[in-house]
Amino acid sequence: MQLGKLLNFAIISAAIVGTSGCVESDNAMSEKVKAELKPESKPLQLAYEYVGLAVQKKDTHVWGTSPVLGRDGRVHLYVAEWPQPKKKTMSFRGYFSTSEIAHYVGDTPAGPFEFVRMAVTDQNDNFNAPHNPTIQFIDDQYVLTFIVNENDDRGKQRIIMYVSDDLNDQWRPAKGAEADGTILRKPSDSKIWNHTSVRGVANPTLVKHNGEYVLYFKSAIPDPKKDLNDFKNREFGYGVATAKSIEGPYTIHPERLTSKEMELEDAYAFSYNGSMHIISRDIVGTLGDKEGGLLWTSQDGFSFSAEDTQRSFESLVSYTGKEALAGANVYRGSDKGQLERPQLLIENGQPTYMYVATGINANQGYGSSSHVFKINVK
Repeated sequence: MQLGKLLNFAIISAAIVGTSGCVESDNAMSEKVKAELKPESKPLQLAYEYVGLAVQKKDTHVWGTSPVLGRDGRVHLYVAEWPQPKKKTMSFRGYFSTSEIAHYVGDTPAGPFEFVRMAVTDQNDNFNAPHNPTIQFIDDQYVLTFIVNENDDRGKQRIIMYVSDDLNDQWRPAKGAEADGTILRKPSDSKIWNHTSVRGVANPTLVKHNGEYVLYFKSAIPDPKKDLNDFKNREFGYGVATAKSIEGPYTIHPERLTSKEMELEDAYAFSYNGSMHIISRDIVGTLGDKEGGLLWTSQDGFSFSAEDTQRSFESLVSYTGKEALAGANVYRGSDKGQLERPQLLIENGQPTYMYVATGINANQGYGSSSHVFKINVK
């Protein structure tokens, strides 16, 4: 059954406001629709084989690394990076102030990868710090989504969508977006689950599933009974927006998708065997140490329950051994090697490699880096 048909059952009335995708609806899904869904014969399990470093750069923090197979048969990576600050007090703050998106390419998924160019630059002001890119090849075109903020304000994060017929980085804003490519903003409608988000809408992941275009995103919801200016007063969850055309406009589904008791961050969604899956960081360590990640499964793509979520990957040291990280500089996370921003290479509909960022690096003179793992589907 197409995801769009499910959405028609789930949403009784909808109102679209600009590109912010504001929706009002009675979100009930009929039991008949649920009964028509066919679950997988067995839960998907992914096993990871460590390959090595994907990208590191001298005097630079390298972060989210998203892969796509190009028409040239090579693997192209879109990578968030920014200069290492000279002052230690600046810590890791460049991700929301000076980040830009770089383009790398390699002959194989394992690399080595060479820098090509800066694909999306920091324009400051209202198009500040392009970050957390994800690249897809859908409907015979490339789609690059990422986040920007306004003047270093993480509360004003929004999602940009660019499209192109090739990977020469001649990107144009999606037709359904605002002039600068903004495809999704935080909604103002109080009926939508994330209208109080203190991190706007962020960290997109895009999927085509049964003819529909599905854009998942993160928001951070504060406890209204606590200090709203406290950075730690936020709880991460994911929502979804859908469109009938890949270039939008996208309409936000009014209900939250993920369980409040299981926070997540840095989600990557993919469709496999008729189900929707999300691989994510286990940000609070619900099913293990927070250095690892989770695999979420949904039959309808609109709800991901705790019961259907499993531990998927562990810390970097779990794969490399302690000796490989001995004496490493820790810029973010712990000395175990916290793995963040999982991004998958999908080949013929199956995940084959995972690229992850980590705030630890044993190579002197380099900042945070990204690593690559081979995936075996069980």
